[in-house]
Amino acid sequence: MFNSNSSSLTPAFFILNGVPGMEASHVWISLPFFFMYLIAVLGNCGLLYLIHHEESLHRPMYYFLALLAITDVTLCSTTIPNMLCIFWFNLKEISFNACLFQMFFVHMLTGMESGVLMLMALDRYVAICYPLRYTTILTNSVIAKAGFITFLRGVMLIMPFTFLSKRLPYCQGNIIPHTYCDHMSVAKVSCGNVRINAIYGLMVALLIGVFDMCCISVSYTMILRAVMSLSSADARHKAFSTCTAHVCAIVITYVPALFTIFTHRFGGHTIPHHIHIIVANLYLLLPPTMNPIVYGVKTKLIREGVIKLLFGEKGF
Repeated sequence: MFNSNSSSLTPAFFILNGVPGMEASHVWISLPFFFMYLIAVLGNCGLLYLIHHEESLHRPMYYFLALLAITDVTLCSTTIPNMLCIFWFNLKEISFNACLFQMFFVHMLTGMESGVLMLMALDRYVAICYPLRYTTILTNSVIAKAGFITFLRGVMLIMPFTFLSKRLPYCQGNIIPHTYCDHMSVAKVSCGNVRINAIYGLMVALLIGVFDMCCISVSYTMILRAVMSLSSADARHKAFSTCTAHVCAIVITYVPALFTIFTHRFGGHTIPHHIHIIVANLYLLLPPTMNPIVYGVKTKLIREGVIKLLFGEKGF
């Protein structure tokens, strides 16, 4: 089970234990996750097809939405199929390197999702505060560079997680009480000093999550000031309505994330462990499931595009 080297004991594989204490209910727990995953894949892939197919959606706001959809469907696909294999077929083994890969992609993609939400907030700021210069400021080149920088930020900040985890000695066993590999769940299996891992993890949370939330807050403060200065109530309503879907996406993404972070750090002894694990899975699955629905309901052009796609020009 272990491969020894000069500095540590490295397990050949980890065992992901699912939801400890609720093994008898694994199949029932899996059903809502399976249906949510199905909705997430179909919804986000449908959204991507619609944005590609419908020329009226070839605008900066929808390009950012496409980037969010790609991030969402990739994020939930890194964890949910593996979780379903644990629940349905009792396939709990994951190789050491595969666990590190999964850990990297989970954290990189969650950071990417946060970054895309920040870019979408800046998009709404430019659209409302500088409407006449909107298309000249947010050109295709600027959008591509912003997306690449957000991706690169995630890769550069999350990559050290794999090296920090790989250096640790794993001499206390190889059982991870979780459905997927995340940084601190893997680190806690180690018998080494994980203080550096914890400090770096907190630093990354500040550099990504707190920074993005600050940028979103500043953007919406400026948007609120610009909207409230409009003299027409109808104009204010229209301006606010363009932000509704994005605000819903922010709430759907950050509320489960903050709950997971704060309960993990401050409520570890008061909240049952299986609640932590279920919420951690919802944190990765809820935004990909809900974002296409929210944007489909709240965005007129997407609603019209869906109707045209389903019923043709005559039905539209």
